[in-house]
Amino acid sequence: MLPFRVTLRGASNIRTFSTSRVLRSDLSYQVLGPEKEEASRNPIIFLHGLFGSKQNNRSISKALARDLKRQVFIVDLRNHGQSFHSEDHTYSAMAEDVVKFIHQQKLNKCVLIGHSMGAKTAMTVALDSPGLVSALVSVDNAPVNAPLKGDFDKYVRGMQHIEAQNVAKLSDADGILKDYEESVPIRQFLLTNLVRGEDGVMKFRVPVSTLGDALAEIADFPYVEPGSITYDGPTLFVRGTRSRYISDDTIPAIKKFFPRAQIADVEAGHWLISENPEAFRRKVVAFLQEAS
Repeated sequence: MLPFRVTLRGASNIRTFSTSRVLRSDLSYQVLGPEKEEASRNPIIFLHGLFGSKQNNRSISKALARDLKRQVFIVDLRNHGQSFHSEDHTYSAMAEDVVKFIHQQKLNKCVLIGHSMGAKTAMTVALDSPGLVSALVSVDNAPVNAPLKGDFDKYVRGMQHIEAQNVAKLSDADGILKDYEESVPIRQFLLTNLVRGEDGVMKFRVPVSTLGDALAEIADFPYVEPGSITYDGPTLFVRGTRSRYISDDTIPAIKKFFPRAQIADVEAGHWLISENPEAFRRKVVAFLQEAS
């Protein structure tokens, strides 16, 4: 999601327990909310989208932890943030990482919330391991094979161009990326992945070529036949009214995979958590309170 400033009512005054850890060769994560013994419901695991990281979801996760009195685990998926790199970037592999994380943290059952790429990862976990998932929230993505809506291939080329130029200034990197993307917020989002090496040269912390090669895989969904497998737990699909990722045409497939699915609209585009966080918060809180 894009790094727009997120303003949530009352969130600035909350006190949360926050722990950031990196498992030896697995997923980097941070825990927000009450201590485990003080949490009143199953914890939430929040998964980001392509080129994102756990930091994108920190503000909204603090608000959900406060409102729902749950622990929220914000996670860096493989090849993102501070997590490990691998040439295997598929939904099956990412889902296995999340299942392993759930077991390692001894979470028993949890709520999965995912945006975009993270949404398809969360859906895959729910279908593969329904006993681990108490509820599912898919944010602006559907369980279908569909081309990525956007210019992700251009972003990859722009990021590769930046690395080839061995830039030392963020402004120089932005100047290069401007030829590939006009939107300032999108450029800022992509450039949050830049880190400075010991030689002063800026490189992306994500494996750009690996993710570029995986774009077609990221556009697909691991289960082709709707209804061939189901998750029968409470499910919410939140879609942006100005986004095309969850069109009315995808709802039959959603209902076959997720028979209890509800559809909620938020006035926003694909990056709806950033664009309209308060509306998103209200939808998710109401859904999870009812699901409990």
